[in-house]
Formats: sequence, structure tokens, C-alpha cells
Amino acid sequence: MKTNIITIIIIALFTFQINAQLNTEIIEEGETPFLLGKINKKGLEGENYKSWFTSNYNNYEPNSEIIDKISSKLKTYNIQLFMGTWCGDSKQEVPKLYRVLEACNFPMEQLTVIAVSRKPDMYKQSPQHEEAGLNIHRVPTIIFYKNNIEVNRIVEHPIDSFEEDIKNIITENNYISNYQIVASVDAILEQKGQKGLNRKQKKLLKTYKGKVSSMYELNTYGRILYSTNRIEDAITVFTLNTKLFPEEPRTHMTLANSLSINGNKERAIDVLNNAIKLLPNNADLKENLKVIKSN
Repeated sequence: MKTNIITIIIIALFTFQINAQLNTEIIEEGETPFLLGKINKKGLEGENYKSWFTSNYNNYEPNSEIIDKISSKLKTYNIQLFMGTWCGDSKQEVPKLYRVLEACNFPMEQLTVIAVSRKPDMYKQSPQHEEAGLNIHRVPTIIFYKNNIEVNRIVEHPIDSFEEDIKNIITENNYISNYQIVASVDAILEQKGQKGLNRKQKKLLKTYKGKVSSMYELNTYGRILYSTNRIEDAITVFTLNTKLFPEEPRTHMTLANSLSINGNKERAIDVLNNAIKLLPNNADLKENLKVIKSN
């Protein structure tokens, strides 16, 4: 028994050390390598990442006039960056952010960079779960902290430019990031739970219908909830998405599949039957219904 306990402790310590390493690289046969967990610029300049990092870094020229205005004040903030070395937006935007921060002489010890996973069972998560509770649904996400309190964030890409967006955040701070419907839904779930989100659906539809760029805004967020075992929250989000985008077959299929997998086959069938009435010529909906009925 003692031997088994000692073995478990050794394995746990080894796993912790791997997870705590800087610039851990995941290499699997037949798949593109990616970084996972805490990383720094050295990791991004590694063999498998330097082509896109160096190119996008060198090709970006920060606005020197704005840099002069923000450099001093920016140094009083801490920044947390979540990214994926497998993610196209991260490849495009993170090198620019580094270029801007370095132009500002930003203290790099005040920058924490977390590379998240692309694997379905750990989607947009890190081994030590620094993302937990922070609503990381798109990468890159750059969070600005003052006195350990989040001030604002840039989600996926700047509204104007990193220089302009950062200037707003550290001065006026009336900055509104991308994916505001996700921010609203996440806040409701945090404060009121799933029942609260159900009660707020009509208001959310009135506020956001026709203003959300695509079904993928909530679909991706729902996927994050689902992968972190918040199944009922995810289903409620997928339901809202069907009302925001009733003409998109995938919203109905995502909801139906989630319901079916989690033991609510009858409701899943109802969702698809109603979708087919709305979109009678869609072959994917009919095929999805056939699959669910046969399971």
C-alpha cells in the first residue's frame, strides 16, 4: 500500500512539473505541434512558430505618436494574454501586440501569456486552468488589470488598433470589445444562473437580434460551456442561438445533438422537426433527424 501511495505522489509531482514548465510543446504524430500552458516570446520564436511570429512581428509598425502617449501609464498595468499557437487570429494579432508592448518598453514580467489547447476535451483550456472563470471563449483575449482588478479586455482582434484600443482602456476606458452578446450572456449566467438566462431571453433577443455578426459567436461560447461540463448552461445558450439565427440549420443541429447526447432524445427530435418546418429543403436537418431517431 505504501509503495502505491508513493508511486501516486511521484506521478502527481511529475505531472505538476510538466504542467508548470514554460513553453511546453505538444507534439503528436500526424498533427501540427502546439504550445500549451505558460509561454513567453522565446517559445513563440521556436522552430515550429517563428515563421508566422517573426513575419507578423516585423511587418507591424506601431504608431509612434500613440506609443509616446501610452507608454508611461501602461506600465502601471498587468496584462494576461490567452492565445492558441494553432489559432489564425492569434498568429495574426499576438506578434503585433508584442511589437506594441516592446515599443512601450512594457515590463515583460507584468505580462502573463497562456497558450490554450485545441483538443476537444480541453478546448481553449490550459493544464492549470488559468482561464477558469474568465470567460475565455475567443483567442487571443488580452485582459488588462489594475490593482488585481480587471479593467477591460481586447477580444480576438482590436476594434481600431492595439495602440488605439490600449489608449482608450488606460484613459477614458469606455472601450467596448468584440462579442458583447457573449459578455452579456456570461454575466447573466454568473449572476442569475441558467434560470435567469431563460428569463432574460426576450430582452436579449430584442437587444441583439440582427446585431450579432454570426451564429458562431454564441456557438463557440456554448461549446466552451459544454467542454467544461456546464451542460445545461450550454443547452440554454444553444437554444438562444436558434432564436437569434433561426435560418441557420447548424444552430438547430447543435442544440438537437447536445440534447440527444445528454438523454433528451424527444426534445431533440422536436427541435429538428420544427427546424425542418422552417427550412423544409435542408437535407442536413433531415439527415440529422434520421440519425437521432435511429440511435
